[in-house]
Amino acid sequence: MSLSEIAGSTVIVTGASRGFGRGTATALAGAGARVVGLARDGDALEKLGGELGDSFIGVRGDATDPELAAELLVRYEPRTVVLNAGANPVTRPIQEQTWDTFRNNWEVDVQQVFNWVRAALRQPLAPGSTVVSFSSAAALRGSPLSGGYAGAKATVRFISAYAAAESQDHKLGIRFLTVLPMLSPATDLGANGAAAYAAAQGITTEAFVRGMGTILTPEKVGEAMVGLAADPGLTHLAYLLMPDGLKPVQ
Repeated sequence: MSLSEIAGSTVIVTGASRGFGRGTATALAGAGARVVGLARDGDALEKLGGELGDSFIGVRGDATDPELAAELLVRYEPRTVVLNAGANPVTRPIQEQTWDTFRNNWEVDVQQVFNWVRAALRQPLAPGSTVVSFSSAAALRGSPLSGGYAGAKATVRFISAYAAAESQDHKLGIRFLTVLPMLSPATDLGANGAAAYAAAQGITTEAFVRGMGTILTPEKVGEAMVGLAADPGLTHLAYLLMPDGLKPVQ
């Protein structure tokens, strides 16, 4: 689907009320797409709808609900699905985690991607459709203060790759891609992570953030998601998402 074809197409974005999801919804609406934004926070969805106007449809609900995933795919027949919703991990050392805190991202991030990818294959979505799942750069090198977060995000990448193989084997023509964003203090999740790692290093959060250099912002993420949706030639299974753009991950 070219950039011109985004205009008038339908996109579903989960976790659309804040952070990278909000940036993605805003950028795709700006490119002319009709954006269906799913999130738990109805007030934030209403505010975003006020900004984006008729190009945005807010849906309050749980992104991990398999019935809701199937229902929205059938109702809106999206050409692009961006699975951004996820839980904010509890940031503490492994010995201070409980199983409930450790597994949180498995119950939310992994379950969401599993249910939506499964629904996209079973429907199936139309040939030429794209499903983008948000993983994390932590999936490549771990994140010792975030419990099961890094492992959950690595599993998100596996699920997307499995779906890509199924699409190819059954000639469905659906692209399944994973993006792995760098840690960003511009989101609630990233800000919490930066504060935790700064404390572990005995420095201020401000100093830690300065050491990160250029920051990945929701606006830059939105630009990258428009690029992924518009360019069918981007066929690598996974892309590291950095402040200067996308880099294929082998």
